[in-house]
Amino acid sequence: MSISATTRKPRPGEVDGREYFFLTQDTFKSWTDEEKFLEYAEVYGNFYGTPAHIIEEKLNAGIDVLLEIDVQGALNVMKKSPDGIYIFLLPPSLDELVSRIKNRGTESDEVLQRRIESATNEISIGRNYQYVVVNDLVEAAVDKIKMIIAAERCKVSRNIDVFKNFEGKQ
Repeated sequence: MSISATTRKPRPGEVDGREYFFLTQDTFKSWTDEEKFLEYAEVYGNFYGTPAHIIEEKLNAGIDVLLEIDVQGALNVMKKSPDGIYIFLLPPSLDELVSRIKNRGTESDEVLQRRIESATNEISIGRNYQYVVVNDLVEAAVDKIKMIIAAERCKVSRNIDVFKNFEGKQ
């Protein structure tokens, strides 16, 4: 999993560098000016971004990287990395989404309402992804994501070098 940077305040139990890199507005702005993000967006009044160098290091080392980002950021990454694999994660229903957000107890009624309105728009953007996974049970959703990754690793286009072992041998 990649770790995003954000300007929002940490929630109870969150640790800088583990859940997010918690940055000031000024630091976040300087990172955007220096093009240190693969993508970034303003979401619900806070900024979020994916530090590019961390992703590049992992990919260069042959490590798959999962980005947990909003649809704005994903659309930006899709433009930069069309060969990526894009999985849209959905709650089982809008009512369940509302329940999950309320149960966190971290959002004001105003923010909750804004998130619900945004969710409806974001769900329509999910059609731009290659896969959709309904997160009804976390374990089942994780299993589906693992299966998608396994299938993508087996694509011929990702394994063309395997065939070179057989060329000219009869």
